[in-house]
Amino acid sequence: MVIKNVTVIGGGVLGSQIAYQSAYKGFTVTIYLRSDASIQRTQPKLDRLHRIYLEELNKAKNGGPVCDGLVPDPQNPASADYDALLAQAEAAYTGLRLTTDLAEAVQDADLVVEAMAENLQQKLDFFAQMAPLLPEKTIVATNSSTLLPSAMADSTGRPEKFLALHFANNIWKQNIAEIMGHDRTDPAAYDLVAQFAEDIGMVPMKLRKEKAGYIINSLLVPLLSAAQGLLVDGIADPATIDKTWMMATCAPLGPFRLLDIVGLTTAYNVVMNHEDTHTDPTCMHARLAKLLKEEYIDKGKLGVITGEGFYKYQ
Repeated sequence: MVIKNVTVIGGGVLGSQIAYQSAYKGFTVTIYLRSDASIQRTQPKLDRLHRIYLEELNKAKNGGPVCDGLVPDPQNPASADYDALLAQAEAAYTGLRLTTDLAEAVQDADLVVEAMAENLQQKLDFFAQMAPLLPEKTIVATNSSTLLPSAMADSTGRPEKFLALHFANNIWKQNIAEIMGHDRTDPAAYDLVAQFAEDIGMVPMKLRKEKAGYIINSLLVPLLSAAQGLLVDGIADPATIDKTWMMATCAPLGPFRLLDIVGLTTAYNVVMNHEDTHTDPTCMHARLAKLLKEEYIDKGKLGVITGEGFYKYQ
């Protein structure tokens, strides 16, 4: 089997990026969205990605920095045909298909990548709805950032063809893809997904066993949680916390800048997955959830994608 037709479930920050990058690399891509309103929210993300890809490719064409995920050979970017790559970006933009018809979206899918909100029950319900619609050949991957594939495998109706495929944000330049199976994942499916990741310009990071948070979030989430704890306890404001981290570690970004990039809806969903959020209103997770929802999400401050989160963006 060769993966050619890709269906992405969800058009959020990463869903839109996975779809655009896959289309840019020549795959036939469909994005499934639940409603016409979801399509209206997704299209501006695709418009933005289109502009970014053209800008980055034109910079590279004129001797500027090169994003590794955009060129065939990152070790030799001078060998790239940038006019052809610009044409690929245009073709990706015009070729993406958005639909609210799930049966149509998956009818010929070789690979389905689920990129829904970080809510286990919603994912389980969706996989159960999708299962009878899938062709026998289809591999299903979740882009969940914290949930284990073994917790969702049975709901897909094809546990042997189910695994996790997780991307870092801004995948055209932070081009890693973490591949994580569970104890019933068919090695052949695992290898096909790892090859797909490479084919769309990612560097496959192959995990040997399940780990909530994979590699990157096992390192990143504790930092983000600690920073949010400092904020919700009134220890310091986001700018001071970020400045402290950046100056002390030479990091280019602080945790609250990173949270704005990830998106505050995702941050909120991660916090809501903690059991004590629902049982102890005085705990840090519950207080943080309240802060994120009332002071940011309810006010439309979702991070970089909306122009404001912990910081304002032009």
